[in-house]
Amino acid sequence: MKFRPMMIVPLAVTLGFFGLAAVQLSRTEDARSIGVDTAALPSTREGRVAPHLDLTALDDTPLLTRADLEGNGLIILNFFASWCPPCRAEHPTLTALAEAGNPLFGVNYRDQLGQARAFLSELGNPYDRIGRDEEARNGRDWGVVAMPETFFINSEGVVVLHFRGPITQRVLANQVLPSLQEKGYDLVIPEGFEATEG
Repeated sequence: MKFRPMMIVPLAVTLGFFGLAAVQLSRTEDARSIGVDTAALPSTREGRVAPHLDLTALDDTPLLTRADLEGNGLIILNFFASWCPPCRAEHPTLTALAEAGNPLFGVNYRDQLGQARAFLSELGNPYDRIGRDEEARNGRDWGVVAMPETFFINSEGVVVLHFRGPITQRVLANQVLPSLQEKGYDLVIPEGFEATEG
C-alpha cells in the first residue's frame, strides 16, 4: 500500500481533539480541586418540581421512588457511578452528611450491577434509598450531563440547588452551603467539618 500524506489527516485530527479534551479536563479538575465552580451549563431543573423517577432496585437498599422526594425536609439526591473517579472523591463527604442526619438518596447511573455492588461494598453505602438508572432515561429527564451530579430538594419536591461535580469538604463549605443558605436552606454539618471558607 502506497503512503499518501492525506492518510495522516484523520489521525492528526483525532489526536488533536483528544489533546484539547485532555487539556480542558486537566484545567477543570485543577479548578475543582481548589473549590472553583466549574459548572458551565445552567441547570434545567433548579427552581422546578423534581421530575419522575423510574428506577430499578439495587440489592437490599430500599428502592428510591418519586414519592420519596417530598415531605422529607431538605434531601440530597446524588447521581453517581462506579466508573466515575470524582464520585469516589466525594463519597466521604456524602457519607459524613448522611451520618450527620441529612437524608441522602442515590441514583446509580449507567453502571453495571457488579461494579455498583463492588463500589458500595468497598466504600460503604451511605444512601437511605437507592435506584439504578441503567439506560440513563432518568438522567436525561433530570438534565444530568456528567458524573457526579447532586440535587438538593425541599419538602415540596422542588429542586432548590443542582450541583455538578464532586462535593468535597471544601466544595461543601465554599459553594454548596453558601448557595443553600442564600435560598434559605441549611444542612446538618458533620462534626469536624468547617462550615466557612478556608
